[in-house]
Amino acid sequence: MDQKVLEAQQWVNATYGSLSGYVACPEDGNTGWSTMYSLTMGLQHELGITTLSANFGPTTLADLALHGDIGPSETNKNLVNIVQYGLFCKGYWGGDGDGVYGTLTSESVQSLKSDAGLDGDGSVQPKVFKALLTMDAYILLSGGSSTVRSIQQWLNGRYFADRDNFYLIPCDGHFSRGVQTALMQAIQYELGVPTDSATGNFGPTTQAGLAATPLSDGSTGVFVQLFSAALVCNGASSDFTSTFTGLSDDVSSFQKFSGLVQNGTADYETWCQLLVSMGDADRPGTACDCITTITDDRAEALKAAGYTIVGRYLDERPSDNYLNKRIQPGELDTIFQNGMRVFPISQYNGGSAGYFTYPQGYTDALGAHTAAVGYGFDPGTVIYFSVDFDATDDDISNHIIDYFLGVSSGLASQGKRYIYGVYGSRNVCSRVTDEAYAAHSFVSGMSWGYSGNLGYPLPANWAFNQIQTLSTGSGTGAINIDKDVHRVGADSGVNKVNSPASPLDSYLQYIYDLYQTAVAWGQGDPNIRVLEYLRYPTYTGVTTGWTQILSDPDDDWIAYADANGPDRVLTYTDPVAGISIKVPHFGATANGVAVRGQGSGSTTNLGDFAGWGGDLSTFYGEWRRDSDTTASGYTYCMDRLAKINTSSTFMMDDLIEDADGYLIGMQLSDGSGTTIVDAVTNMLRGGGALSRFRRFFDARYGGNGSTVYDTAMDMLTNPGIVADLRIAAIIKMAGALTLQPAMLPDDLLDPFVQGYVDTLVAIVGQENA
Repeated sequence: MDQKVLEAQQWVNATYGSLSGYVACPEDGNTGWSTMYSLTMGLQHELGITTLSANFGPTTLADLALHGDIGPSETNKNLVNIVQYGLFCKGYWGGDGDGVYGTLTSESVQSLKSDAGLDGDGSVQPKVFKALLTMDAYILLSGGSSTVRSIQQWLNGRYFADRDNFYLIPCDGHFSRGVQTALMQAIQYELGVPTDSATGNFGPTTQAGLAATPLSDGSTGVFVQLFSAALVCNGASSDFTSTFTGLSDDVSSFQKFSGLVQNGTADYETWCQLLVSMGDADRPGTACDCITTITDDRAEALKAAGYTIVGRYLDERPSDNYLNKRIQPGELDTIFQNGMRVFPISQYNGGSAGYFTYPQGYTDALGAHTAAVGYGFDPGTVIYFSVDFDATDDDISNHIIDYFLGVSSGLASQGKRYIYGVYGSRNVCSRVTDEAYAAHSFVSGMSWGYSGNLGYPLPANWAFNQIQTLSTGSGTGAINIDKDVHRVGADSGVNKVNSPASPLDSYLQYIYDLYQTAVAWGQGDPNIRVLEYLRYPTYTGVTTGWTQILSDPDDDWIAYADANGPDRVLTYTDPVAGISIKVPHFGATANGVAVRGQGSGSTTNLGDFAGWGGDLSTFYGEWRRDSDTTASGYTYCMDRLAKINTSSTFMMDDLIEDADGYLIGMQLSDGSGTTIVDAVTNMLRGGGALSRFRRFFDARYGGNGSTVYDTAMDMLTNPGIVADLRIAAIIKMAGALTLQPAMLPDDLLDPFVQGYVDTLVAIVGQENA
């Protein structure tokens, strides 16, 4: 509780509580919108406005402009108090709360302006007053980017004073809807759009202007700054610059990620993709989705228009608005015979927040599973569950996540035959991916005005982006569709059902063939030889530290396997999580555990470091590298640890590789005679992956969260055998000057370790016992 915030709440309620229409704020000492709303209504009263509103709208702004700036000469003490208490609520020392606009108040206003990228004196102009009574922050917040903050400050500094409809945006380092709108307005200003028409909407004038503003190596100036700002805000670059030279590689990477032509220039399609969720809606798409049955004639029309993948609905419950949108008998054969693929969609309702609950998700998953089995969809098929409305952050937190946890449990209860994806806005897709572990995203990009699309980048696991509704074909081939861009290399649906084989077969065959090669080699344990080959050459050598963990594989064995064994496989798709698994990392973890075993209780050893311990140490280094912008280790873990959608050194695939490597490594060393072939097959084909995290949690940590904490703390601080490896891993990630864990104050290290504990426990909790 902040005493000055409490003082602000008590003052505003006592001063204006008797007014008609006034809404009192809680007196709890915690800054929030309710306090800002109450201060806004107090301001309106002081300006003579009789109909009070929580909204700081045009009337309030106009009346404030008539009154003039608030500064040292202000005689209305209540207006001064509102300024001072607004400053307190924003974390600035506003003065003594005595209605006197003194030096402290002026200096605090100047500090706020400077933090926001503005120059000027210590008086409060009308638009600054509007910003003061918001929850926007002007200092770098946890998880924010200093480069994004510099962009926010630059936008404020360039446009705030001279453009009446440009309002102060936050400078907290986070890309948001408001920042996206401000960036669009800035582009419109520079294109010559009149100020009153520069609303931030992506209209024809803006589109035409951007089409006429290509950028490439050699380009300089404000449009390069705006373009590079858009790149940074989309997570595609770290370089905010006025010179295009040097941006080409970042642009090409963004174009590849977004499914655009890779030319390294700021062409029209790239501008569009950076600014709106549908990008250039007129660009070609190779996928589509529809509620209409695909006949031979429609399939021919779709193929002629360039579509090779179609999304179709698995099921539909009876209702007053029954559309008969489900896949029809024989339709899949028609699609496949015409050389097309299909991705299944599940949407029983999904049009409002109230529908989304855990039980509903569980029920919908059972219905989707039953329908998919009925159509013969093979194990591993991705089913996209739909969120078909503009879900806010609160909707996602209070409804959508629970629904998808229900989906996860429902599919798990049926053996996790199918992988689930999510359809929705960018924010819905990203958060469901991070918090409920959806494997793939189908983005409703054509709903560009959704709050969940504005100010959010494409999720890292996007497979389809829905960008336009249109009609194609004619006569009996005519069909209405939503055009989708498909990301090459991501989920592409299926081109057959009722298959005797699955995508895992080639990987399991690889393990079998490699094992037979090791048997034929005839030297040493063939299980260990296989693991050595899997980790080679990535996890070998003195410089990587792996020579200290395990001796390097025999060169003759590697040469023999290269010459006589199967072609090397580096990744496969996990049948439960539906994400790509790195074979070398799994092999290194399993090899380390099989040879070194595990630590005793909460004391760690080299076997632990070969898997989860090494990853945790590296992740610690990543956190310390970013510690200037991320104060809380707990928040850092919650935001980045074991995620699918957010890039880090310890993502969900790493945790799967650690868990599987641990379980299989221990199994190969327990004297049971199990072969690597049986162990991997049982894990991936025999259902072992359904409970991998719980079994890892039980086997290594005794099923106890406090033991996870103690073991993780030992891994990070023990001066024993893993110390040199840990130090090297942290320095490599964070730099030589970072504090090692044992040197970090407890109030910083403990939350980081607890973040690892809570992340693992939460993931375990999603598995059936």
